[in-house]
Amino acid sequence: MLSVNELKKKYKGAVLGPLWALIKPSFTLFILWFAFAIGLRGSGYVNGYPRFIFMLTGYVPWFFISENIVGGSRSIRHNKQFVTKLSFPVSNIMTFTSLSTLYIHFLLCVIMYIILLCFGYGPSLYNLQYFYYMPLMFVFFLVLSWATAPLSAFSRDFENLINSIITGLFWLSGIFWNTYDMDKPWLKTLMYFNPINYFVNGYRKCFLYEQFIFDSNFTAETIIFYAELIGMIFIGSHYYKKLRKILPDIL
Repeated sequence: MLSVNELKKKYKGAVLGPLWALIKPSFTLFILWFAFAIGLRGSGYVNGYPRFIFMLTGYVPWFFISENIVGGSRSIRHNKQFVTKLSFPVSNIMTFTSLSTLYIHFLLCVIMYIILLCFGYGPSLYNLQYFYYMPLMFVFFLVLSWATAPLSAFSRDFENLINSIITGLFWLSGIFWNTYDMDKPWLKTLMYFNPINYFVNGYRKCFLYEQFIFDSNFTAETIIFYAELIGMIFIGSHYYKKLRKILPDIL
């Protein structure tokens, strides 16, 4: 109920309400299709796939990731009434904020899948791996918000820092380009440390590449990601427990 209310509150005053959460990314995807499929016909292919299709499977998880990074960091400050006036488990604020974005993500994935089917990609058994990557993505960025939300409530500078680096994260992640297709092995390995790449590449494994999750060629990438996830759980728990008691005074 709180996650649904979070969507309604975000788009309060708009006639279409929460539908704007779906319209905005859908419009962006239409612009991408028009630009690369109609306007720039010479844009070619990426790894044998039409550039629009390649970007589509990267953009859809990116919409969810970016909304969670930014929205998760703001969640406590934007819902301070639960902290200052009520006896309420503060960690639930990050949970229902992240859950509200998951609804929109699922609808976008349905649209994406229909487009892919129209272009002849699928159906395939590999598509079922989506139900591994999607929940895991939700958990990872929820855990990340355990640290970023209290820190952003404590310091607006930290919130501004997140807003500043989000564009850089977009270009450093494989939304427009293939992080596996890099000449230098050390640089390719370095990209494994970006968890956003793990999910963007994961969605492409599900819907384009038709590769198994735990393929031996990607063992290092998987080990690095899970090490980061475990580390993030400890870091997020530490900062949440450390700042939780002083949050009412700060806000």
